[in-house]
Amino acid sequence: MLTSVVAFLGAAFLIAMVPGPSTAVILRRAVVNGRRNGLATVLGNECGVVLWGLAAAFGLSALLLASEVAYDVMRISGAAVLVWMGARAVWQARRAGGPEGEPAGVAAVSHGRAYRQGLVTSFANPKAGVFAVSFLPQFVPQGAPVLPTLIAFSVIWALVDLVWYLPLVWLAGRARGVFQRQSVRRRTERISGTVLVALGLRLALEP
Repeated sequence: MLTSVVAFLGAAFLIAMVPGPSTAVILRRAVVNGRRNGLATVLGNECGVVLWGLAAAFGLSALLLASEVAYDVMRISGAAVLVWMGARAVWQARRAGGPEGEPAGVAAVSHGRAYRQGLVTSFANPKAGVFAVSFLPQFVPQGAPVLPTLIAFSVIWALVDLVWYLPLVWLAGRARGVFQRQSVRRRTERISGTVLVALGLRLALEP
């Protein structure tokens, strides 16, 4: 059992280190609105990870593998969410005004909204569900109770993700002062928005 847990921890850390939509959204929220909003976004994302893991444990995510229509619906819906979030960031960058060297005014975002954005971003990627189905069962030791073990691994997966994102949010918060300058913030919003749009389009166009 210990060997399986250690192997799972290593694999989960490697997965967490791969950048994706969640990374872009979390860093953008931490840079624009501060560490607390960034942390709220992380917590929302990790709740999504746990729910994907639980769906895999109870066999619900297997429906995405079994039904091409269900997978396509989730994929297109997730892509639309990412494109919308990215386009909104780009539009906000275009609307930003004020002298180039002065700090930009930042619209307040509640922690609840940041949490929901993290949760939605996690749900926007159906590959997470498919991945949970193919990834988690590999580490269940022979003879171990499958359902409790998969549930435990789902929680561990989210905790590993949390450990990875916490220092990233802290670093993004440290750099926030620089990014609050009007010209820098416009570029940041434009770049992060473009990345989200590109990720959404890639998700929509992939078979």
